[in-house]
Amino acid sequence: MTHKLKLYCDTNRLAELRTFLDAILQKTSLSEIEQHQVILAVEEVCSNLIIHSHDCNPIEFIDLEVSLEETLLKFEIRDFGAGFNILEYQEPEISHVVKTKRKGGLGIILVKRIMDKIEFETKNNVNICRLYKNLKSK
Repeated sequence: MTHKLKLYCDTNRLAELRTFLDAILQKTSLSEIEQHQVILAVEEVCSNLIIHSHDCNPIEFIDLEVSLEETLLKFEIRDFGAGFNILEYQEPEISHVVKTKRKGGLGIILVKRIMDKIEFETKNNVNICRLYKNLKSK
């Protein structure tokens, strides 16, 4: 089953994203904690795109497609903003982040730890980030 959402690039629209994802994830075998983690991961990618690639321009949008299979959840996030390859992201040293009291920069670490697989590609000026989460059989 596939679900689609056109998310406009306004951080106030992130509540809409959470509601959309929550409705889908409730139909899976993920625990409530795992559902919240997956929502956090997808929201992190989308909010980074909204803020950093689209400068919170509410006219622009991100397309999200969620495919739910028996043992796999796939999130495909497409946008036309400035590209950011999540796979090339260099994780900061946590001790350095704490020591310098730097804010931000830890969300991608969470995404990498929560999701089972991440893919990124740019094709014909479209950035595509795919996040995968394996499901336990019911």
